[in-house]
Amino acid sequence: MSSTTPETPAADRAYQHVKAGLLDGSYPDGELLSEGEVAGALQMSRTPVREAFLRLQTEGFLRLYPKRGALVVPVTAPEARAVVEARLALESFAIDKLAMQGPDAMTAVGDELAAHPACDTAELSDAGMHEADRAFHATLVAAAGNSVVADLYNALRDKQMRITATARTHTARPRITHQHAQLAAALRDGDADLAKARLREHLLGTVRAFGIAGGPYLDPDSEL
Repeated sequence: MSSTTPETPAADRAYQHVKAGLLDGSYPDGELLSEGEVAGALQMSRTPVREAFLRLQTEGFLRLYPKRGALVVPVTAPEARAVVEARLALESFAIDKLAMQGPDAMTAVGDELAAHPACDTAELSDAGMHEADRAFHATLVAAAGNSVVADLYNALRDKQMRITATARTHTARPRITHQHAQLAAALRDGDADLAKARLREHLLGTVRAFGIAGGPYLDPDSEL
C-alpha cells in the first residue's frame, strides 16, 4: 500500500512563504505587500493569502490596510536592543554553565563551534547566513544542558532572524565570521571570561548596525 503526503493547505503555504521573506529580509521594513502579487507568485487565489496576512498581523509582523495591502511593521530600535540583551543574558549563562562543567566540556563545544558553517559563510546565501548565525549561537546555548533556557532562546528565533536581516548584517560577513571564530577559540581554550567578552562585542555590533547605542548592559562604556 503506497503512502502519500497530504498537500500543505494553501493558507499555510502562503504563510510560510511570506514569513520566510519577512525573516530573511526579502520583504523589508516598511514595504507594502499586495495580496494579488503574493497570490500570483504562488499561483493561488487571494483568499489563502489574506488568511496568511491576518495570521502574520496577529504575530506582529504585518499591519493590514483594507484595499491597500499589508505593511511590513518595522523593527524598532528598542525592540532590537531588548532582543540582543536577552541573547547576551542567555548565552552568557550558557558559557558560565559550561565553565562549571570543566575545561574538557568547554574545549569540546569550542571545537564544535569552530567547525560550524557560521565561521565561514562565504558560500551561503544571505538567508543561509542568517540561519547559520542563529544556529551557531543556539548550539552554544543547547550545550549548557538547560532545556528551559534553550526553549527561551529558541522562542527568540523569529525576532533574531528579522533583526539580523533588518540590520543588513550580511554586509559585515568578514567581521561576523571572525568574531564567531574568536568566540569558539576562547571556549576551546577554556577561557570563560574572554568568551563572554567576545560574545558581548559580537552582539553589540548587531545593535550598532541599527545606528543606536548598545546601552549600559551591552556596552558598559555607554552613557545611556
